[in-house]
Amino acid sequence: MNKLVVSLALIIFFVSYNTPAYTQTINEADTELCETLKYALINSLREPVDRALAEIYKDDEYAPEGLTWASYDTNIIKIEQLSGVAGAYEIILKVKPYYRAHITYGEDIIVVSADGKLIDFKHLKTYPRVDFN
Repeated sequence: MNKLVVSLALIIFFVSYNTPAYTQTINEADTELCETLKYALINSLREPVDRALAEIYKDDEYAPEGLTWASYDTNIIKIEQLSGVAGAYEIILKVKPYYRAHITYGEDIIVVSADGKLIDFKHLKTYPRVDFN
């Protein structure tokens, strides 16, 4: 009988302290959560993308000064999981570098790992440079 009373007491004790936690993701950005995560991922890869663009356009004598890129104009083409869950990921981006007031100069495919290492890059297209005199 004592075992039954102790068992019931323990069950009541553990059940009464099992309070559920209800959480909701708080998004304090101006975009939907999915878009916010996309921009956060792209921005976290800024350093390897900058290195790739510097390498792609280093020998282009017509490349304008101050060539840069914007996360909102960058597309994630593919995210490939290289190993199991929480393993390595490879992210393929399509970047459109621009100069001055967002005048697009080219299109490039850049492959980076989720931990920020530049894996590969490929130049797709160069647009004619526009000079304003």
